[in-house]
Amino acid sequence: QVQLVESGGGLVQAGGSLRLSCVASGRTFSSYAMGWFRQAPGKEREFVAGISWSGRNTYDADSVKGRFTISRDNAKNTVYLQMNSLKPEDTAVYYCAADRTGVIRVEETWYEYWGQGTQVTVSS
Repeated sequence: QVQLVESGGGLVQAGGSLRLSCVASGRTFSSYAMGWFRQAPGKEREFVAGISWSGRNTYDADSVKGRFTISRDNAKNTVYLQMNSLKPEDTAVYYCAADRTGVIRVEETWYEYWGQGTQVTVSS
């Protein structure tokens, strides 16, 4: 069992930055691939970024490539999402999720555990 708790969301102006954190409980965190997803009002949840269990491999959605960076610290059971050059269209609830296969997946059905989400609002 893995429990995930996100933090770091908030209100920021366009062009600004935020760093989201997701802390996981459980001793098996380091074996899980981790993903960040987001859901904007009236839209389906979408993949944002993923990182393999070791942290050696990452993958970003085209919409955030070059602006967002996913990373992890297995010693702290934490995964991060550094978000720079934020745009109003980045406004959404952001979720972290854990996938026991350890491999980056885009499809949310692979992810077994989810956090409660943190709101990110970007004003123009």
